[in-house]
Amino acid sequence: MTVRGPRVSARERLDRISLRARIGILAAGVAAGVVVLVSLAAFLIVRESILQTLDENLSQRATAAAQSELAKPELISTIPPEVLGAGDIRVALLYASGFAQSAEGAASAPPLSDTELDVARGDEEETFRTAAGYRVVAVEAGEGRALVIAQKMDSTQAVLSELATALPVIGGIGVVLAAFAGVAVARAGLRPVQRLTAAAERVTATGELRPIPVSGSDELARLTQSFNEMLGALAASQEQQRRLVADAGHELRTPLTSLRTNLELLAAADRPGAPMLPAEDREEMLADVRAQVEELTQLIGDLTELAREDAPAIPREPVEMTDVVERALERVRRRAGDLHLDVTTVPWTLVGDATALERAVLNLLDNAVKWSPPGGTVRLRMVPLDDWTMVVEVADSGPGIAEADLPHVFERFYRADTSRTMPGSGLGLAIVRQVAVRHGGAAWAGRAPEGGALLSLRLPGRRGDVLPPEERAAGMVSPG
Repeated sequence: MTVRGPRVSARERLDRISLRARIGILAAGVAAGVVVLVSLAAFLIVRESILQTLDENLSQRATAAAQSELAKPELISTIPPEVLGAGDIRVALLYASGFAQSAEGAASAPPLSDTELDVARGDEEETFRTAAGYRVVAVEAGEGRALVIAQKMDSTQAVLSELATALPVIGGIGVVLAAFAGVAVARAGLRPVQRLTAAAERVTATGELRPIPVSGSDELARLTQSFNEMLGALAASQEQQRRLVADAGHELRTPLTSLRTNLELLAAADRPGAPMLPAEDREEMLADVRAQVEELTQLIGDLTELAREDAPAIPREPVEMTDVVERALERVRRRAGDLHLDVTTVPWTLVGDATALERAVLNLLDNAVKWSPPGGTVRLRMVPLDDWTMVVEVADSGPGIAEADLPHVFERFYRADTSRTMPGSGLGLAIVRQVAVRHGGAAWAGRAPEGGALLSLRLPGRRGDVLPPEERAAGMVSPG
């Protein structure tokens, strides 16, 4: 019993062939098609040229003989073929009645048919045909006669046979050379692709994101350049992730340490024989625990939000920006210490997410508190630019931001060299810009007149305490 394996289609067999081999096969196939067409055309052209030359030669001889004394009936039987310049020629004088005279009798007469008889009768002036291995030419000889000359085609057929043999051999050599040339061209052309493949396999196996050398400016060079840019983006993403993990770990460590310390103190106070904690201290510690838990929850939420590619939908509800700022100030005062908070607010209403806006303002204030020296001043101003646009400015009294860092401070995971040792994860200002963009605004950094940093959050909206009923129902932000 014969067991057959699964049938493999022609498409599957083709897919198993390498691209280099397929290009070679394609080149050989194209070359073979071109060789066949060229060989056939060359053979037909050469054959037609040889026959035309032979016909012209025979026609000239027949015409000269018909116009000479050789075409007389009394002489035709005595004309040797050598007189016409060749020993393989047969000559006959054909009458309109069908009677023919040849030099050496009927046995040596050229092939005759109605074609030559038409010339004798005057229906045709000259005819050419091939019969019995002869090329037969008939021309008018006058008085109802035709002179017929036939020449053997052995030499002509030999030339055509040699040509029919030589052309396929030469064409076959051309096909083989074309196949090798196709493979060589494919090898040279696909070398950048092979480098890309090797690089992709190296990245998969080792995770190493080393760029590939680029040479030239063709399509494959541009593909290599794009691949290198992708590797660079992956490397930057990995570095950002490593930095995020390190900074987030540092950010989480502080509240977790504070939580553990407070919980251990509370647990120790509840042990039998331990001194009682004053009610005020206990309440303060519980408040601090709740604040730390809230900070942890917020930080984890920020990390999750920044890690998401899709932006969550913003609640479409009227928000009074003054209330948002007051809530953020209330939270930041607990850790402001002896810093002075200089605040100026104006009534401003917009449609958006109050929680996200509060987080953005809080991040701006926290950043200012972090960089301001003890006894310094943190200034917050709400500055309307027009009836539809307002800017929240937060300035600190710290050393300011370096010029090279100004364009990058709102980028995700970015931290200036001078802030590496400072607490924070590098996410706060990135969240500020994210909130601004989702509300149709923007965020940027500059220098404050006091010398510190000036961070600005631009938001759309309108003056007033509440939105008109029609805008509140539509849930739309007035154009900025």
